[in-house]
Amino acid sequence: MAQEYVDLRSDTATRPTPGMRAAMAAAEVGDDVVNEDPTINRLQERVAAYLGKEAALYVPSGTMSNQICIRAHTQPGDEMLCETTCHVYTWEAGGPAALSGVTCRTVEGDYGVLDVTQLEDKIRPANDHYVRTRLVSLENTHNRGGGRVYPLEKIQAISQWAHGNGLLMHLDGARLWNAVVASGISAKEWCKSFDSISVCFSKGLGAPVGSALAGTKEFIAKAKRIRKLFGGGMRQAGIIAAAALYAMDNHIERLAEDHQNAQILAEAIADTPGLRLDPAQVETNLVWFEVDRELGTAKEIAARLKEVGILISASGPQTMRACTHLDVSKAQCLQTADALRKIGSRSAVLS
Repeated sequence: MAQEYVDLRSDTATRPTPGMRAAMAAAEVGDDVVNEDPTINRLQERVAAYLGKEAALYVPSGTMSNQICIRAHTQPGDEMLCETTCHVYTWEAGGPAALSGVTCRTVEGDYGVLDVTQLEDKIRPANDHYVRTRLVSLENTHNRGGGRVYPLEKIQAISQWAHGNGLLMHLDGARLWNAVVASGISAKEWCKSFDSISVCFSKGLGAPVGSALAGTKEFIAKAKRIRKLFGGGMRQAGIIAAAALYAMDNHIERLAEDHQNAQILAEAIADTPGLRLDPAQVETNLVWFEVDRELGTAKEIAARLKEVGILISASGPQTMRACTHLDVSKAQCLQTADALRKIGSRSAVLS
């Protein structure tokens, strides 16, 4: 029998729940390329209403969702302002350049968070020698920022500045659901500042596949054409859209459990000599931490944990990330916390 692991590598590790599988099996389907899949149509209407936008579009992945938005907002030779460690720049295979001919001007934030004062001198002059600064992209929650919730007042200030200077605003909201639950601020309020938003169903919400983007009806019509260009047109995909609908109905509020479980891990790391939280405060379901070289490399620590049935990502030479989700229980997080506390002694037996 294969070993069962406590898989904390990512919230993409989730499996559909029995209720979600039942919803998928019962889904009405049609040809979505010609707008005839009733389940996808319901999902798109639901997402648009939840985010406070006119329309939405279902797509296969978060990367495609973000890159469609960048393409729709820009033309080749334009420039996008974004944070140095953001997902659209760091983890989407050079998509802005490869798919849209857009260069990225990165600005280092405070664990992913930018202040408007950092952007005020970043607009290129209107001169034939320069690229055209066109778009600002923010990420909430910010993955490499430790799952940090972007302060709303900073978003509002950046949006006011951007729109006042003729720039557009995009939100990579793959984990926006976590920001909503952690802050108590509605998705509509978060999204007021943005011209486009991307949200993901296959992370904390537990759906097997899919993301959505939202904006004006005109923007979504343009985005749908780009989705086709990028190979994202799907046929009877209501089967997977049903999982996303089920997730919106049943799995948003329960994200609070993931946040509570992340605190169990954070407390263990803070208590353990040789381990250091980075950032020091854990706000949602992502726990990033550094390992002192005296204890070994991140890969070595990950290997020791795997021996006792716990999977945590080695995200750099001395950097690790644990991510709580609906397939990891409180008891399993307590088990992991115990193993982490034993890491402080190289010779400690973890089991």
